[in-house]
Amino acid sequence: MNAAVVVGALRSPIGKGKPTGALVGIHPIDLLSQVLAALVEQTGVDPAEVEDVVTGCVSQVAEQSATPGRWAWLAAGLPEHVPSVTIDRRCGSSLQSLQFAYQAIAGGSQDVVVAAGVESMSRVPMGSNRQGADAFGGAARRYPPGLVSQGIAAELVAARWGLGRELLDEYSVTSHRRAAQARAAGAFDAEIVPIRSASGAVVLDQDETIREGSTVEALSGLRPAFENEVDKQRFPEIGWSITAGNSSPLADGASALLVVSERYAEKNGLTPMARIVGGVVTAEDPIQMLTAPIPATTKLLDRLGRELDDIDHVEVNEAFAPVPLAWAGSLDADPDRLNPRGGAIALGHPTGASGARLATTAVHAIGGSTKSALVTMCEAGGMANALLLEAL
Repeated sequence: MNAAVVVGALRSPIGKGKPTGALVGIHPIDLLSQVLAALVEQTGVDPAEVEDVVTGCVSQVAEQSATPGRWAWLAAGLPEHVPSVTIDRRCGSSLQSLQFAYQAIAGGSQDVVVAAGVESMSRVPMGSNRQGADAFGGAARRYPPGLVSQGIAAELVAARWGLGRELLDEYSVTSHRRAAQARAAGAFDAEIVPIRSASGAVVLDQDETIREGSTVEALSGLRPAFENEVDKQRFPEIGWSITAGNSSPLADGASALLVVSERYAEKNGLTPMARIVGGVVTAEDPIQMLTAPIPATTKLLDRLGRELDDIDHVEVNEAFAPVPLAWAGSLDADPDRLNPRGGAIALGHPTGASGARLATTAVHAIGGSTKSALVTMCEAGGMANALLLEAL
């Protein structure tokens, strides 16, 4: 196998995915194109030698419907002969893009691949690509009492692991605190590309979703977001503890990583930031839905012959607070290594871009005493990806 290395990793600042968000005026194509242009410029790679732009995007409709990676590449003024493909593995779409880039390079079929993701949830609302009430066909009949939303799945996970409201809110406050501390320390500076309007004015240069003053007392006053009479009857075990405060906010964002073979990096004077060691994908119960990062992590570590204690930095996507807490409790993980720069509860969850955003943050965390980083995330339908990065 050929060694695959990351030589560039950038992202936009994360904007609030609502009409008042700072990035609402930026077309998703233009959002991603600015990140791609910066990636090419900062790495110094010859863009004519890029062999594919693998792009994650979840709501592939309206402005995100027509292979957004292709049009973002062209909008950035980059060579026309470079192709693109769009990936939908729900929330893990752009982490899957990175795994596909790794696989292409490790297998020897390509040497230079961009793995990217984009989602403008303010302009293309979540679920807008799902038409009709019977979206799941016969699959829904397989799982009585019927499929559920991710919010109900989060409630089920909290109930199964005994995660009470106060613990969930405490975790959420920690996410905001860590993200605010990381931002203040400049930890995000090297990974963020300021986003500009068509006139060239900067519209956002830091994450908009971090709440520095978040407190458990404030979060405790929020009402459960998914409580309803039908699911009270179906799932009497639910404690109704998931709120807007312990969930990831809708968000706008784009991310991109440049992955090349080690031999290409050496030949062209590119400096590797990290090596991709391996990645896996798995799935389990689509009702509980959000716990597949647990078996994905064990599958990856078993395959690579590693122990979780060997990993210095872990990114588990904070779709909802019960997700990282159940993961950590099941695997007896060190809480100090889990999302040490905050997670999606603070930084937002622009679904198609989130996997590449997690990987970008992980790549920039590697250095000094941080020799390795694990990235994993839950995905709708009970799926999950996991990927391991390490210093060379």
